[in-house]
Amino acid sequence: MGSGTGDKAEGKVDELKGKVKEATGKVTDNERQEAEGQVQQAGGKGKQAWGNVKNAGQKAKESVKDALS
Repeated sequence: MGSGTGDKAEGKVDELKGKVKEATGKVTDNERQEAEGQVQQAGGKGKQAWGNVKNAGQKAKESVKDALS
C-alpha cells in the first residue's frame, strides 16, 4: 500500500459514515446529527485529498529516484 492509500481509505470510510449520519438526522429531524454528518463528510474528503497528495509525492520521489539511477 502506498503511503497515502491508508489515508484515502480512512477518508472514504469517514465520508460514508457522515452520509449515513446526515441521512439519519434528516429522517429523525435531528439538525445537530445532520450537521455532524456533514462535518464528518467534509473531514473524510479532506483525508482523501491528503492521501492523494501523499501518493503524488511518493510517485514524484520514485520518478526522481528512477531518473537518477
